[in-house]
Parts: sequence; C-alpha cells; structure tokens
Amino acid sequence: MGKKDAMIAALCKELEFRKQEFKDTLVETIYFGGGTPSVLNTVELEQLIAAVYKNYQVTANPEITLEANPDDLTSEKISQLANSPINRLSIGIQSFFDEDLKLMNRAHSATEAMESLSLATSQFTNISIDLIYGMPNMSQERWKANIDKALSFNIPHISSYALTVEPKTALAAFVKKGLVKPVEDEEAQAHFNILNDTLTAAGYACYEISNFGKPGYFSKNNSAYWQQKKYIGIGPSAHSFDGNQRGWNINNNPKYIASIENGIVPMETEVLTKTDQYNEYVMTGLRTIWGVSLSRVNSEFGEQYKEYLLLQAEKFIQEHLLYLDGDILIATKKGKFLADGIAADLFMIKLK
Repeated sequence: MGKKDAMIAALCKELEFRKQEFKDTLVETIYFGGGTPSVLNTVELEQLIAAVYKNYQVTANPEITLEANPDDLTSEKISQLANSPINRLSIGIQSFFDEDLKLMNRAHSATEAMESLSLATSQFTNISIDLIYGMPNMSQERWKANIDKALSFNIPHISSYALTVEPKTALAAFVKKGLVKPVEDEEAQAHFNILNDTLTAAGYACYEISNFGKPGYFSKNNSAYWQQKKYIGIGPSAHSFDGNQRGWNINNNPKYIASIENGIVPMETEVLTKTDQYNEYVMTGLRTIWGVSLSRVNSEFGEQYKEYLLLQAEKFIQEHLLYLDGDILIATKKGKFLADGIAADLFMIKLK
C-alpha cells in the first residue's frame, strides 16, 4: 500500500471511529483543506465522502468544499471536480501580481491565478478565493487593483487576511536584513478599509472580519466555526470542537497512520472552563455580523459575566468601536479591524 492509499484508509477509519461524537448532529458541510487536498483524485475524494455518508447523518444538500492552489487547477482537473460531489472551490489566489506572489514564495504566477479562475468559473458557481493585504511595498492602488480583478470574475465569496511574517521564511529574512520594509498597522488598516468599502459597495456582506460573501454564499464551514458549532477534524493536525472541549490530532503523518491502524485516534484534548468558553464566544462573536448576545452571556455564563462584559465594553462604546443593537454587542466599521484586541480587553481572566 502506497503512502497516499495508507493515509486515505486511515482517514476513513478515523471517520468510523469517531461517528459516536456526531450521532445526534447533522453534517451540513464537508471541507477538504490543509496541505494540498487537490492532490487527491476524484475517486479518492468520493471514497472519503462515501465514508462520511456511511457513518454520519448528512443534510440533503451539504456544502462540500475543496481547497486548491491555482497551479493545481488544470482544465481536466476542474472538469473532474465538477463531475464529483464537490460543489464549492476555495482557491488560494493570494494576489494577482507576480511581485507579491514571489515575496510570499507562492508556486503559481499571476497568469496562472487568472487562468485558474477563468476555468473554475466556467464550471462552478460557488467559488471562494483568498487575497492577502498588508504586503510590503503594496500601494493602496495596487491593493484596489487586486480587489477589482477579483470582482471582474464575479466570485461570490472572498476571504482576505493581513499578511503575517512567519519566522524562518524568506520574507522574514528580507525584513530582518532591511531589504523589505514591514507594513505598519495603519497601512494594513487602510487596506482593510478599502477592502470593506469596495466589497460592500459590490453587494458583499462582511459576515466575519476576514470573510465577505454575496447573499446565499456565506461559507457554511466558516460560519460554523465563528458561530461555535460542533465540528470534527479528520487527519494529521486536524482540530475538533464539541462546545466543551477542543481536540487536535498529532501532526506527524506516519505516526498518525500507525496509531489509527492500532485503533487509537492520536488526539490531545483540552477541556474548556466556563471562563474559556465565555472568552471564546466574545472573541468569535465580535468578529462577526452576529455579534455577542448579552442574553446568551447571561443564560450560559451568568449575570456576573454579563455585567463584566458591559463594564469592559463601555469605553469602546464611547470610542465608537462597539455599539449595542438592542441585546447585541457589535463592532462598528472602525472597530472591526481592531476586534481581536478589543475582545482581549473584554476577556474574563479571574473567574474559573
């Protein structure tokens, strides 16, 4: 058995081993992400999807997403995927400019990015792309051109993130040597404002700070995460959440396969305290259009948590970074970009 066959067999076994965790939950979304799932052919993808249907209750029309890089999406590959159960593509475009892609050490070119979208949009209607802002030397004009290029393909969902300089990367070395100037927070915020204004004007909703969707095209997978729904992650490094605890699988492929073959899911878990759960709800809620419900905080965590939240939020309300819409605490347009930092100030750190 080859390495890929052994991995697929292990993934199918883990799905079977863990079906009791989801016995009372309907599967609404299946997501192939992490690494390069597009290396799987359609027979292999269908084998994994069949394992989900065999062991879990699945909704009538689940969202089934495959992550792919532009250089993976040949015309033949897209045709095969279009004839498979996959009904949504998430394509890692990152930028439509070669200078940005080289700096990020991406394998594809700007030409490949555009070609992949031309091919994908000919056979899929539900497509998401990733774009990165806050790039060194990226002018506001070039960032706007990136967004406009994405809009020209009529993509219904865009995920966009600020660049993070990871240690031990070429970009980190360039920054350290002074060859590349790191982007200031003010410039990254200006990029975010351009993104938000442009996409909102084009009919997209910013349903989560980094996610913009047209009506009917919000990612069910992303929404489940931000709304703290239960999910199971299958495979090496995969994370899971059931409302009370988090789990993460070992990040070593051979050890993962060996453990599964021995009938053991190689997962570490962390039980969340009430305070942990409150903090996570505040963090995720503030990032979304759904906000943080005061009545939910009161009912799930207690009046002391609700009063603390209101007390801590007051200064941000005064600064027009947060506002109350009835019972819901929501970040303003100005506060969206700062939501993670604001949330940290709303965290409860004393009670357990």
